[in-house]
Amino acid sequence: MEYLDIVTEDGLPTGVTKERNAVHRDGDLHRTSHVWIARENQDHKMELLLQKRSMNKDSHPGCYDISSAGHIPAGMGYLESALRELKEELGICAGAAELIDKGLRRVRWQETFHGHIFRDNQVSRVYLLWRNVDLSDLCLQAEEVDSVCWMEYERCVRAVRENEIPNCIALEELRMLKQS
Repeated sequence: MEYLDIVTEDGLPTGVTKERNAVHRDGDLHRTSHVWIARENQDHKMELLLQKRSMNKDSHPGCYDISSAGHIPAGMGYLESALRELKEELGICAGAAELIDKGLRRVRWQETFHGHIFRDNQVSRVYLLWRNVDLSDLCLQAEEVDSVCWMEYERCVRAVRENEIPNCIALEELRMLKQS
């Protein structure tokens, strides 16, 4: 069973922990870390590594998403969790100094998946990792990730805005990646 810290609007733990499924059932405020992997292509344009979520995921199955993201287990910090998720989901080892902190993002939504209401109420820390990853070198966590692909940044923005691909990517978060 995975336990999460219940947090304040600033993402600070309150001292209360709760089981992950109960957090999403009740809509409790919790934390996640998001890592976007980027590279520069031959035209000197930014490309983003997108993951396609497993069909078995409890939210947004089969949708394109952030390179690597995950809930922060109780007692763990944003950065530690981000590095752990990169290793678990993609097999990428990175150092803390490689992650560029792009800020906090507040997320709140509700949907039904697999016949159950899923309430997401989170404070997410967004990171950017510049890494020219060869897709064949990745070790995908089958329970989490179906596949990965590179997509040019502007094409990704358009695909999300126009809903051209099944996705759970927020335009607000994509824009954070380009901010200084």
